[in-house]
Amino acid sequence: MPLVPTTYRAPLGLRGGHFSTVYPTLFRRVGSPPIERERLELPDGDFMDLDWSPRKNSRLAIIGHGLEGESCAKYIRGMSLALQKRGWDTLAWNCRGCSGEPNRLLRSYHSGVSDDLGLVVDHALTQDYQKLALIGFSLGGNIALKYLGEQGSAVPPEIKAAVAFSVPCDLTSSSLRLGDWDNKIYMSRFMDGLKEKVTTKNEKFPGKLDLSGIAKVKTFAEFDDRYTAPLNGFTDARDYWTRASSRPLLPAIAVPTLVIQALNDPFLPERCFPRKIAHQSRHLYLETPAHGGHVGFISRGPEYWSETRCAEFLNTHLTP
Repeated sequence: MPLVPTTYRAPLGLRGGHFSTVYPTLFRRVGSPPIERERLELPDGDFMDLDWSPRKNSRLAIIGHGLEGESCAKYIRGMSLALQKRGWDTLAWNCRGCSGEPNRLLRSYHSGVSDDLGLVVDHALTQDYQKLALIGFSLGGNIALKYLGEQGSAVPPEIKAAVAFSVPCDLTSSSLRLGDWDNKIYMSRFMDGLKEKVTTKNEKFPGKLDLSGIAKVKTFAEFDDRYTAPLNGFTDARDYWTRASSRPLLPAIAVPTLVIQALNDPFLPERCFPRKIAHQSRHLYLETPAHGGHVGFISRGPEYWSETRCAEFLNTHLTP
């Protein structure tokens, strides 16, 4: 599909990439949808926590959070409320160790855990939903796209469409971009959360992790080399970034999928804008608003443009 003309117009005064990125976290007010938490026990002995809306519809949206996020993040709640209002059930899933309780195994979550999303999808399919949609933000978007690309034409027929926002689909270039000086505040925040998880894991698995010098680890290159890669079966950071990226798998996606990347996203370099792939694909739609930052897309009203746009796309592709 060719590039999709965007309908997003950022409010005046709210157009800077960094400002759009941090504004929702600091200032957005969004309600909390009613949820039913379920602990999904996994075949390897670990668990993931799932937040369901009250189950009353035949359509389910499965929503994935970003790096160091969780199911109660404002952008997850906003999307859940917008879709529930339009007749969807929602399932916001927490990656391993992201729901407020450390996971049981030495392995951690990471940007490529499409196998875990597959377990969530398989579980959702036991609940008799007729139509499913996948939605992901940032890391969660990469996971959703990777899952769809790996499944290709074998994707469960109940999955009818997907929407992903602010996706670091090329993890190598995005990880290096986040190491630049102008992204220092974001990198520092990510490192604080990731280091805390590693420190907690070391208490549970003494002797399995080398924490010497961890305070000096400042970038994804360093952290992923020392922890993410070895904990999850990768050789090093570069091997992890290569194998966990969704970009190489985008041509295989076989359901209508909308990817929305703001041109002023401070996390995403040019490699994360797969224009040629979208142009050659029958199923991948790429929309590139001039503004929006990283998972921003601010609107003046209570519902953000990203939520309205997602609902519109799903409605277009899920109607008989």
